[in-house]
Amino acid sequence: MAAQRRSLVHSGQQHSWTDDLPLCRLCGVGTAPNCVYSADGKSTQTHPNEDGHLCFRGDDGLFLYGVFNGYDGSRVSSFVSQTLTAELLLGQLNSSHSDSDVRRVLLQAFDVVEKSYFESIDDALAEKADLQAQLPEGVPFHQLSPQYQKNSERLRELEQEVSGGATAAVALILNNKLYVANVGSNRVLLCKCSSDRQNQVSQIGCPHTVDNEDELLRLAQLGLDVSRIKQAGVLLGQSSTRRIGDYRAKFNYSDVELLSAAKSKPIIAEPEIHGGQSLDGVTGFLLLMSEGLIRALEAAHGPEQANQEMVSMVAAELAQQGSVSAAAQAVVDRVRRLHRDAYASGRPPHGPSQPRGQSLPPPHCGSHEDMTLLLRTLGNSLDTALTPTQGGRFYPVSVPYSNNQSTSKTSVTLSLVMPSQGTLMNGSHAPPSQDETTPTLTNQSPTVTLQSSSTHTQSSSSSSGDGGSLFRQRGSQAAQPDETGRVEPYVDFTDFYRLWSAEHSDGPGGGAGAGGVGMLGNTLVAAAGSH
Repeated sequence: MAAQRRSLVHSGQQHSWTDDLPLCRLCGVGTAPNCVYSADGKSTQTHPNEDGHLCFRGDDGLFLYGVFNGYDGSRVSSFVSQTLTAELLLGQLNSSHSDSDVRRVLLQAFDVVEKSYFESIDDALAEKADLQAQLPEGVPFHQLSPQYQKNSERLRELEQEVSGGATAAVALILNNKLYVANVGSNRVLLCKCSSDRQNQVSQIGCPHTVDNEDELLRLAQLGLDVSRIKQAGVLLGQSSTRRIGDYRAKFNYSDVELLSAAKSKPIIAEPEIHGGQSLDGVTGFLLLMSEGLIRALEAAHGPEQANQEMVSMVAAELAQQGSVSAAAQAVVDRVRRLHRDAYASGRPPHGPSQPRGQSLPPPHCGSHEDMTLLLRTLGNSLDTALTPTQGGRFYPVSVPYSNNQSTSKTSVTLSLVMPSQGTLMNGSHAPPSQDETTPTLTNQSPTVTLQSSSTHTQSSSSSSGDGGSLFRQRGSQAAQPDETGRVEPYVDFTDFYRLWSAEHSDGPGGGAGAGGVGMLGNTLVAAAGSH
């Protein structure tokens, strides 16, 4: 059994047993590799992709989704995605199970995955310990005998083979109820369109990091100095206080100064489980995001409005793209561009750009890790609240982003119109199958308001109009052209002129620059009004 599990750990395998499992057609995944920016603005990938994901459809109305953020290699994330699937999708769950049954199975599955991973590297750990005992201490490599040099090189290979870990965000839908299990620093968002056409956004669970007060309390109860941990910001190179794998954190923590006083394992793989939450009558979407995606967006625009901005981008791309997968990939691409633009401008979140003549690379945007977004639509989310008009699909301009984060909540009004010919599947518009039938809401306005809360699993509404004033409201009917053949423009550049002028009027040639942009803005408004 250990030998079979060990074969799952090695990355680069050509075929996996999970390749034959049925995929969920209501789900799409977007990814982007890690990169670091050089002084000339070029980006370079520093290591192979370490993230993993899964989106499978089982029997009896069971759906399983997951995003895994690996580090120090992809071995653990690959192992977890395959082994966790085997522990949850092969008959362990059915429609007769209660909420407590599902939570128990989820908890047991993570425990089995953690134990199975360490069983799979048992032989490598034993060989590593034996070689370490043979090598003389304190002798430089070049002074070792040829045999000891060979042993030292083998030791480095083994270290690379057994090192690394992964965090996990897993969502399971059974009996049309949502269950979420989280280990580490990934994020899960649920966006629901309410009967009054407001999209309420909830973050399910909190990240297990050194900023989490509950996690700090758990570590304090183990005898650790949490003030030092909070000041360090990371534990063995990672911000997560819960993770799967990572033998150094699980078995060698007594050799780490920050963790040596712990009475038991300080870094654990026990998931925080939420659910079941009924999805009956729910229209919206579910997002599973890797830590790399979250951090890239927060680095570019600040952490306060990251959830709202992510949902705004997803809503806009769902209206514009031809499939759920294309929408998910387009959102990841937009985050990547935002991050790169923040680096190029030298502008920290919420702050002014660098003084003219200076080119200071912003440390918060100098690089980003692998990014993964899993998007799962709920109900007829692409047909309801986004009703068709006589003109067909309406392509909105980019969602406005505000750097003024004075409030914790925001609402962004989007005019998004979609055709209603069936549910948008992973590739094309098609009617739902019997296994993936979703509820339908009708008679909705083409205007959708996104509202969110970053609390544990609570949703709230807000009447704040941050960013919404840039879009003029349209009625449900198409605008009529005037005597010149143009329609009223739907983009108001007044705030743009004011902010741009305020930022550039103090420099040489500021007036000319503002005039140039004004001409460009008038051209854009005219173009918008001429469609």
